[in-house]
Amino acid sequence: MAPDSDKRNFALREDGDESSVFSGGTPRQAALKAARRLEPADGEDQADPEEIRLREKGTHKVHIYEAWAWVEEAPDDKPDWMPGDITKGNVSKQGVEHLDEI
Repeated sequence: MAPDSDKRNFALREDGDESSVFSGGTPRQAALKAARRLEPADGEDQADPEEIRLREKGTHKVHIYEAWAWVEEAPDDKPDWMPGDITKGNVSKQGVEHLDEI
């Protein structure tokens, strides 16, 4: 895992507002965290991709992803604190956009 100094912050943009911040060493890592906040489907095959936009803090770059989430049963060797069903997410990068203004 990357040291905290290597982590970057990405703001989730919705209609020009930046509602949440996700951190990660890469934009994809932050996008995966954001994807798990979407409304999960019953399985990965039933999940409908949604567009998410993450602006890297301190820059004008917006990373655009298609993201989807689904619920599945936790593995048999799960820790005691983990629930029986877990939310998983996946993303597919669509591109990068550069903003004139933040």
